[in-house]
Amino acid sequence: MLDPRDADELPGELDPALRDQVAHTTAAAMVHGARASEDPVVVERLVTLVEREGLDTVAGLWADSAPATLPGALWRLYALRDWVRRDPEVVALRYRLGVHAAPVAEVVAGVESPPGPDEVRSVADAVLSGVFAGDLAVALERAASFCRVVAVGATHDADERETTDPDAALRLTRGASALLRTAEDLEHAAALWRTDRLE
Repeated sequence: MLDPRDADELPGELDPALRDQVAHTTAAAMVHGARASEDPVVVERLVTLVEREGLDTVAGLWADSAPATLPGALWRLYALRDWVRRDPEVVALRYRLGVHAAPVAEVVAGVESPPGPDEVRSVADAVLSGVFAGDLAVALERAASFCRVVAVGATHDADERETTDPDAALRLTRGASALLRTAEDLEHAAALWRTDRLE
């Protein structure tokens, strides 16, 4: 794989086809390599990749990948985990607000009750662990359900702020919409994985 420092030395932008190839190759190597090794240390290192390498590095690899691809799905999972780790109190609050309106999604997401900051961080780690050591489709569906519950909670939060802070309410509504799109992308990726079409 091309070292990022070496890539920075190349003149001009990286060829989009090469970028796409690098994204798919690294994603496949990580997922299939971790599954082949079954080493919990390897899984832990992959789960904590963002802490070691930074979200920008991961984004550089996979952020431009289509949602219905392995690198696109991994990007969404790592971005979701990073958000949960950066703001667990807010995520936990929104999760609690959404739980009663989305009970089926709550069961699939698998967050312990009552959901607090530690519980949402744990489920984010467990989802990524499932990518590398469990059933990838289940991990993607858990992440999608988590997104759905938090999105519902964000809309409830937006409704409560509508009269006192309409700008914040609008941001929350847009965030909820983005979370629902992420949930749909992850569910589609899970369906593709089950039919051996997630590349």
